[in-house]
Amino acid sequence: MTEAIEVRNIIPPQLAQANLGEKILGYRPMKHGMPNLSIEKTNSKVIAHNYGHGGSGWTLGPGSARYVNSLLIDSPDTNNLLNQSSPIAIIGAGLVGLFTAYDLIKRGYSNITIYAEKIDSLTSHIAGGLLAPVSMDNDHEMQSIIDQIGIEAYRFYDDVARNKNKDFKKGARLVPSYFNSREDSGLESYVGKVINPAKDVLLNFGNGTTRQMVVYDDGIFMNTALLMDELHDFINAHRIPIVPGKIHAFDELGQQFIFNCSGLGAIELTGDATLVPVQGHLIMLKDQVPENMDYMILVYFGEGETEANQKVKRSFYLFPKHLPHSAPRDIGVLGGTFIEGGSPDKPNLKEYDAIIDEANRFFGLQ
Repeated sequence: MTEAIEVRNIIPPQLAQANLGEKILGYRPMKHGMPNLSIEKTNSKVIAHNYGHGGSGWTLGPGSARYVNSLLIDSPDTNNLLNQSSPIAIIGAGLVGLFTAYDLIKRGYSNITIYAEKIDSLTSHIAGGLLAPVSMDNDHEMQSIIDQIGIEAYRFYDDVARNKNKDFKKGARLVPSYFNSREDSGLESYVGKVINPAKDVLLNFGNGTTRQMVVYDDGIFMNTALLMDELHDFINAHRIPIVPGKIHAFDELGQQFIFNCSGLGAIELTGDATLVPVQGHLIMLKDQVPENMDYMILVYFGEGETEANQKVKRSFYLFPKHLPHSAPRDIGVLGGTFIEGGSPDKPNLKEYDAIIDEANRFFGLQ
């Protein structure tokens, strides 16, 4: 006898024009093949590269920082010269650069300087916040490394969500995460290690529309803006300076040991032709009922072409993102798109309409 599928009642968000807030463009740094997680010795410097995570920067960030930091610390190229008081430079103050500093501080390193062209309103701040490996282009033989980094990052956020990390108070929480299929989630390699198996469920939106989906009830939502604030608080408490300004070449820095977390800046800094920007569109929501927003959804709905004749992979996602200092009812973010090679001079603004149309169709609101 077939077991009845579980039905879950979900109240859709309010998507009238008055409920749509700021429209945001973001640019993810994606490196073809996999992120650059490597050590390079050039002239008298040892450089640890950590960039190119695509739309998975937050998903991989803590694990990626720990992985690359260990590569440098354990590298024979350090020639036993690196100690906890050695001068260390970090290029980039996005999530990867800040997690790199965080992990180094936790290991006892203290002589750290961060160099950043920009500190506020980064893609790291505006990112949606679902822990899932998306918008990446990994070689198959490298996937096991990415999976292990993601599993370690999950453990980090799980500790934050369960109040087991004294350095972070509210930056992550466990939230049911819905996908069309287990394959779409990218989380199956985590199952049995850090996450429980997905369940088949039927979502009932109370308006005659239902959707059969899979859910990971221990999915993790990362409040990215809040996590950035908490990372800054930790770094400031340990008196790690952030020096404003763009670094054009590693030789500009006096430190022997450099962590390159420059994101898209690595295109110029390293001449990496396999690193490309991936444009994404997000819409903040307003005047929602917070208790109705305690879930996440990610659904892919095809590929197409933008008004700028660029290829686009379209998805609909909804996360309970809430910006610090915003009104309690201004909660939720809609997205999103993946436009490889997107740029500010080609904003592809019609994609916002496609996101809203898909959200309305998904929830049966039109």
